[in-house]
Amino acid sequence: LRGVSFHVDWGEVYCLLGPNGAGKTTTVRVITTLLLPDKGRALVAGYDCVREAVKARSVLGVMLSVERGFFWKLTGRENLRYFGMLYGLESPRLEERIEELLEITGLKELGGDEKRFEDMSLGMRARLGIARALLRDPQVLVLDEPTLGLDPMSARKIRALLRDQAGRGKAVLVTTHNMVEAEKICDRVGIIVDGRIVVEGSVAELKSRVKRRVPLTLTVKGDRGEVEELARRLGGLLDTSGDKTRIRLLAEPGREYDVIEAAIRTARSSGVRVLEARVEEPTLEDVFIEVAGGEKWR
Repeated sequence: LRGVSFHVDWGEVYCLLGPNGAGKTTTVRVITTLLLPDKGRALVAGYDCVREAVKARSVLGVMLSVERGFFWKLTGRENLRYFGMLYGLESPRLEERIEELLEITGLKELGGDEKRFEDMSLGMRARLGIARALLRDPQVLVLDEPTLGLDPMSARKIRALLRDQAGRGKAVLVTTHNMVEAEKICDRVGIIVDGRIVVEGSVAELKSRVKRRVPLTLTVKGDRGEVEELARRLGGLLDTSGDKTRIRLLAEPGREYDVIEAAIRTARSSGVRVLEARVEEPTLEDVFIEVAGGEKWR
């Protein structure tokens, strides 16, 4: 890390966004008292993470991995009971809290309360990880890539849970390299690259930084080789995900339709049919490419 500095407000979801190896997990480990910083300091709810580590931990709910730390032969309920006892929660309040969390996370509906951890799907394990982080009803939640590898339905459930917790006044810090996810759940975003936060702000503020380059999308149909050659000639990014083939371009403001017309003419001369042409709103991916030195489109 190189002078990373940011804050998360109460009732806010803050996303630390960046590629693998950028410093997201290292930042989280310092905040959660698992790593000692060489210099500087981190505060959680006013507690110094080095000098007041025990107090800092008392207000933290942490999820650093979907699968780490659980006992594979225990059920979801038994795992939560074990960690609740470690946290000093006593019956009957502990049992009440476990029931609440099994309902909130949807684990009870899925049978995760009585299913062994080793038999759970990745999505169920992620929900159990969230439940464990919430056991003490912490003021601050810190989650390191909580939806990594999850199916869309499980990821959506996790995102909804995080928004709900922020709505209850908690400060929520999430690390991710999924820019679509960050755009859906975050109030503010810090983009970290090579150990530094290179830009920070709300999603709308960050998008406004790239208004000078407007994203365009052409949906095309044609021979694979001809489409690839067209993308190269246009200086665009070929997107073959999903059931449609698209070419993504960037244009200067005010020249969007000039670029589209020129692209359609080029496509016709290349034997490629343009099914649709759209002017898009900037995304966080566009912000990353613009300000963080990501892979260039052209």
